[in-house]
Amino acid sequence: MMNMLKVASVFVIGAVMLLLTACSDKSKLSRLDSNARILAFGDSLTDGVGVGREDSYPSVLSRLTGLDVINAGISGETTEQGVARFASLLDQHQPQLVIVLEGGNDILRNKDLLQTKDNLATMIEQAQALHIQVLLLGVPEKSLFSDSAPLYQELAEQYNLAFDGEIIASMLKKQKYKSDPIHFNQLGYQVLAQEVYQLLQDNGAL
Repeated sequence: MMNMLKVASVFVIGAVMLLLTACSDKSKLSRLDSNARILAFGDSLTDGVGVGREDSYPSVLSRLTGLDVINAGISGETTEQGVARFASLLDQHQPQLVIVLEGGNDILRNKDLLQTKDNLATMIEQAQALHIQVLLLGVPEKSLFSDSAPLYQELAEQYNLAFDGEIIASMLKKQKYKSDPIHFNQLGYQVLAQEVYQLLQDNGAL
């Protein structure tokens, strides 16, 4: 009977260790330093169109984390324009993590999405070459029921990124979060910041 209990105990301990290992493998990010700088890079959803700068998601995220979150959003920007300024921003601000939320204008303007993917890949590679962590947020296709365009999931898998492809799509389906058809209101940006904050926690950055 004692031997059976010992075997059972070993089995339970082993199962717990496997579970803990599986959970830890989900962490895509390393913990940020207490003085870390985050670069929020993107277009109008990062810039905060629809509200004042103090209510943009990077500003709210800064208050949630207590970290310096730089708003590097430019309204109307395409990934072609974004990739032209991305490396210089990394050099200027030297962030420990960059949040990439870009590509919506490419989709809205029917740009070649293969080129969009290449532009985003270039940004990711530039960040990773400098050992800067990347959190990628997907943008939906032009469909009411769409989650993010497949290219975002493909990039996340290719570069082993922390990623979410549902937040933006889900929020854009709810009028209470929007100031116009494609931008958020104060509540929307607050919720977006909270979701990003949770993503950073879930992926081990905070």
